[in-house]
Amino acid sequence: MNKIFILWLRQVIRYLRSRPRIIGSLGQPLLFLVALGFGFGPVFAKAGQGNYLEFLAPGVVGMGIIFTSIFSGIEVIWDRQFGFLKETLVAPVSRLRIMVGRTLGGATVATLQGVLVLALTFLIGFRPANAWLILPAILVMGLVALLFTSLGTAIASMLDDMQGFQLIMNFLVMPLFFLSGALFPLDHLPTAIRVATVIDPLTYGIDAMRHLLIGASHYALSLDLLVLSAFTAVFVALGAWLFSRIQV
Repeated sequence: MNKIFILWLRQVIRYLRSRPRIIGSLGQPLLFLVALGFGFGPVFAKAGQGNYLEFLAPGVVGMGIIFTSIFSGIEVIWDRQFGFLKETLVAPVSRLRIMVGRTLGGATVATLQGVLVLALTFLIGFRPANAWLILPAILVMGLVALLFTSLGTAIASMLDDMQGFQLIMNFLVMPLFFLSGALFPLDHLPTAIRVATVIDPLTYGIDAMRHLLIGASHYALSLDLLVLSAFTAVFVALGAWLFSRIQV
């Protein structure tokens, strides 16, 4: 447990000490909120869908989480190249605990990123329907962060090239985000797009946050949490297995 805590704390401290990284990571969410939230707001309202900024805000929070959580996997490659991972793996601690510590640290960082983006939406003008449900929404953020941090760790465990990791992640992250319903309602979609949204795990995370923050969702909250939990269990297990086979 001490090793898990140390690895978790290392990830969090590394994030908190990197102020340029924190500030820079808010640029893209701010752009989406301002450009899309106010740009498409009148069109969304004329279509009878209500306030687009309220609809968009949970999706932008999800974007901040998925980008931060998946790209935390690059630290596995970084530590491998600079020898820190080898020093960690030769310690008298199981690789499962090492993976759990790193994953929890990355998920905590991604959750903090989601909270910062949520705070940014408040400055833009977003207001949750029920302030008491912000805490449950943060717990959902944590579950989403754990899911995609595990996925990032799993992919990084199979690679030793940071550039290759970035290419794969860009190829994976953007479709996951754009097909999750973060930017558009999930009603009346073409069949191919509807199937893609159903198998996208981020869809259920954003839908759950939307349910808690604005009181509107496409699926039932219980279904969202069930699917998220199932995906998380699968990716944590996959990440642990691949990390246990990593070569340094």
